[in-house]
Amino acid sequence: MTVADAELVVEVAGPVATVVIRNPARRNAMTPAMWRQLPPLLDELETDPAVRALVLTGAGDTFCAGADLTDLDELLAAGDGSIAVVAEERLAAFAKPTIAAVRGACVGGGCQLAAACDLRIATADARFGVPPARLGIVYPAPTTRRLARLVGPSAAKHLLFTAELIDAERALRIGLVDEVVAGERLTDRVEEITSMIAARSPISVTAAKEIVDGRAGPDRIAHWHRTARESGEAREGVAAVRERRTPRFAWTPPAD
Repeated sequence: MTVADAELVVEVAGPVATVVIRNPARRNAMTPAMWRQLPPLLDELETDPAVRALVLTGAGDTFCAGADLTDLDELLAAGDGSIAVVAEERLAAFAKPTIAAVRGACVGGGCQLAAACDLRIATADARFGVPPARLGIVYPAPTTRRLARLVGPSAAKHLLFTAELIDAERALRIGLVDEVVAGERLTDRVEEITSMIAARSPISVTAAKEIVDGRAGPDRIAHWHRTARESGEAREGVAAVRERRTPRFAWTPPAD
């Protein structure tokens, strides 16, 4: 395998874009080039009006075994401004719903990316870990805070202090994942969720994501209420309920 075999592969099927982490020689570890590839890739998918949801997954039977430490000095020198943190923050800010579909190892940089998604669906054989303490690395502050918000301070400290690998059931109990399914069910379950999201009002979904993430102040919230009213999406949704039919939500965000 060569460096050229390490890449992020984009697959778009209908309203769902899937980003596949592919680095077979290193269990899908993220190389510097892959970290740099992610933000512009997300920029393109975010502005595609046909895309309603994004799935992040790994090639084969591994999600992502972490960051490729071949260029460790580059990551360490940048601290909280590293290319990994930039990619993580861009993923977290992606305007449309994101789902991490996790098989096998989800460790270090892989766990970092999964935590930046809105939802995490894992197979029963998935394993999660945050290994900086085993490597003598200080985990970035934005990444540490995101982990603590997701699982709570005590569980985050356990993961950070011990670098212990935990199984999917424990990850579910602490809130690191949202659902655990049998391996053969992962693709179908993710398709079920993304199909439901794609059928819902993009105004409602986008506004909900901004509000839950704390990125929508009063003016922005007022904007979403106004948009729902003026776009006709709210009238369409109510009419569909009354007429017992599937709503036809056609709104797309205006181009910047």
